[in-house]
Amino acid sequence: MDFQLTEEQLAVQAAARDFAQNELWAGVIERDEHQKFPAEQIKKMGELGFMGMMVSPEYGGGGMDTVSYVLAMEEISKVDASCSVIMSVNNSLVCWGLEKYGTEEQKRKYLPGLTSGEIIGAFALSEPEAGSDATMQRTTAEDKGDHYLLNGTKNWITNGTTASVYLVVAQTNAEAKHRGINVLIVDKGMEGFVTGPKENKLGIRGSDTCSLMFTDVKVPKENRIGDDGFGFKFAMQVLAGGRIGIAAQALGIASGAYELSLKYAQERKAFGVPISQHQAIQFKLADMATNIDAARLLCLQAAHDKDAHQDYAKSGAMAKLFASKVAMDTAVEAVQIHGGYGFVKEYHVERFMRDAKITQIYEGTSEIQKIVISREILK
Repeated sequence: MDFQLTEEQLAVQAAARDFAQNELWAGVIERDEHQKFPAEQIKKMGELGFMGMMVSPEYGGGGMDTVSYVLAMEEISKVDASCSVIMSVNNSLVCWGLEKYGTEEQKRKYLPGLTSGEIIGAFALSEPEAGSDATMQRTTAEDKGDHYLLNGTKNWITNGTTASVYLVVAQTNAEAKHRGINVLIVDKGMEGFVTGPKENKLGIRGSDTCSLMFTDVKVPKENRIGDDGFGFKFAMQVLAGGRIGIAAQALGIASGAYELSLKYAQERKAFGVPISQHQAIQFKLADMATNIDAARLLCLQAAHDKDAHQDYAKSGAMAKLFASKVAMDTAVEAVQIHGGYGFVKEYHVERFMRDAKITQIYEGTSEIQKIVISREILK
């Protein structure tokens, strides 16, 4: 067992940390307050290689391993979880899915722009009546010979209004149930495709989330990913990898809240001494540090399994389940340690608390992760 990171991995971690601290920190409260999409920051992330980290250099990507991706996600998330979820969707769901299962033509058409940050991708699975149960797709893709006719509504779509490329999951053959589902590449601007207004969210307010509406959208057959009926398997495969990204995001939120709490506890005085000298605060910090280290090990284990081409369904689900709980628990305690200051935006920890909650919900709720884990251990 080797717990040492390589020089390359350490360099990626340092670059992500420097970017987050120097480029993201200054305006993060304003972006959160005004639900401002971080367009300039995402463009720079693309230039630095953070938007297509695991994509082969042949298609403009960084050719990095999943461990490096987890390290970068943690550092970005320590400062701005809105930027990190945009990064996660683009890397884990869109770029990875296209490179793994797309045709050569699809890869050469879309990946260079996605990896450079010139364009952004979105993944459209959830519907008003199909969240955790992904088999219940109401969006339809009717086979018309040389094209599909796409109709339906998707909701909770990250990067919804800003993406240029959408991977849309739709039902082609209802009788075949999940084996009749396909995933289609839909370009912004296709006739009949419109985006709804941005959702007014509790957290990750800098990222844009909206509904997508499709009315007789004509999607060419060459925009289908994989064979006919491959869509459900595609969705499950990309979500399994996406869980690692969201686990790393949750880890970063927890780490960010912890680091602010540690600093504050050493500066804030009560009863004549820094509050870090009071056992009540020391125990909170001890729990935070222990849980964060445990979550980090789970994230790195899942990343290692993926890089080693081993089955990462269980390790990825465990990482997301545990890291998201640690994010929520740590952020709540961070507010408590800050006392009244924790309740105001200036000190950041209330934002971490709001951002943490979604990590227990999207890309598979905590309850769904328990289903995945129990299914794997009972095999």
